[in-house]
Amino acid sequence: MERVTLSTRTITRLFLSLTVFSLAASANDSHQTGKSAESDIASQLERDHIVRNAVQMVNQGREIFRFDTFGDEQFWGDALQLHKAIEGERFGGIGNGLTPQQALDLGLKVDVEALPDSVVQQLEQGAVDLDDVAVTLALIKQDAVLGVKGTFNDDGSLKSVGLTCALCHSTVNDSLAPGVGERLDGWANRDLNVGAIIAFAPNLQPIVDLLRIVHPNITDSEVRDVLRSWGPGKFDAELLLDGKAFTPEGKPAATLLPNAFGLAGYNQHTWTGDWGTVTYWNAFVAVLELRGVGTFFDPRLDDADKYPIAAAEKFGHIFVDPKEDQVTPKLPALHVYQLALSAPKPKAGVDFDAGAAERGSELFRDKAKCASCHVEPLWTEPGWNLHTPEEMKIDGFQANRAPGNAYKTMNLAGIFVRERGLYMRPENKGRFYHDGRFKTLMDVVDSYNERFDLGLNGREKRDLVEYLKSL
Repeated sequence: MERVTLSTRTITRLFLSLTVFSLAASANDSHQTGKSAESDIASQLERDHIVRNAVQMVNQGREIFRFDTFGDEQFWGDALQLHKAIEGERFGGIGNGLTPQQALDLGLKVDVEALPDSVVQQLEQGAVDLDDVAVTLALIKQDAVLGVKGTFNDDGSLKSVGLTCALCHSTVNDSLAPGVGERLDGWANRDLNVGAIIAFAPNLQPIVDLLRIVHPNITDSEVRDVLRSWGPGKFDAELLLDGKAFTPEGKPAATLLPNAFGLAGYNQHTWTGDWGTVTYWNAFVAVLELRGVGTFFDPRLDDADKYPIAAAEKFGHIFVDPKEDQVTPKLPALHVYQLALSAPKPKAGVDFDAGAAERGSELFRDKAKCASCHVEPLWTEPGWNLHTPEEMKIDGFQANRAPGNAYKTMNLAGIFVRERGLYMRPENKGRFYHDGRFKTLMDVVDSYNERFDLGLNGREKRDLVEYLKSL
């Protein structure tokens, strides 16, 4: 499959902000020599080793984000045998296999740009059999299924399968059909039913064994029920650390998949606090969640009261030979790429009402007191952006699963995507806060108005919602 690289002209566009002083110098030189400013800037960027390094890391990071499994086939393939369920008995696996329609129903997305023109034309004409497992295998072989990386035998059957960052943190723009379109890296896949996908694997014994550290009598069937309880757009990153499958109220303990765009410039990046910044979470997910081959260190996981499974399995002390480490060497480029993923920009008159948003802007800064935490343009606090449940006047269940016993001030950029339900099924739109407890932004504003006695009237709340959609 052809990979995309950046041209000199693209380098100029992407990194112009890094070369303010070069601009001035270029303008001077072009005045004296008659060369165009654009030509001089491009030439300077070509010679600038810092910019070349940045471009190289962005390109490398994109490849890692989209296609690198970190060696996690050892878990999803060798241990859980997920590939056997995908291919089914017809191709040497188990069961009926996974058809393209079933894959789409699970929220998996297809990258139209990875498909040959002939296949695109067939899809446009409705000539592709979406009930044929062979089509699923062909899509995986073409790297067209976001986040799923297959290794194939000579006879075309799956040898193993691995998962990448893009599984949860990319979607498509539905340009060809629902679930089929151009990639949108960094956009959380709100349709993806991660738990149901894991439950599709034939062998969950490795997960059952871990949960039996806390729940000695738990069965395979009960584990599958827990996984299926998560629903679309959710994942429980702490389940195999603390064994807490449900909240005290009996609700699934999974939280919403976060966006991976707009992460530059601020501290904590997970819903709950003090786990660490982007690069910490990349290492955590690659080694402890995806189960790739890499080193991971965090002695906080030795707390047997808080993390009984992690402490028993020494998850905070995983070391592999540097020559075999498939995670650590990739963290720098992956970090750079994720920080380069900007939040989508809303359009006035399409995504929000401009007049109402202007009024809402004043409310955001003053009466509603939003700006005391959501500081423009980061939309979270510069510095320490964590708050206790008591400060937030909400329950502390998820906060107390994190090392810092706190919640993160969410960065609000691109929040209109969820409110409008862009590129997701209608039933999965909205869902705000870490656990999706608020269906709409108006529900969020209503809650803050009540919790903090803001005194907002109906019109003010509507204006504030329009301003939030404008960010």
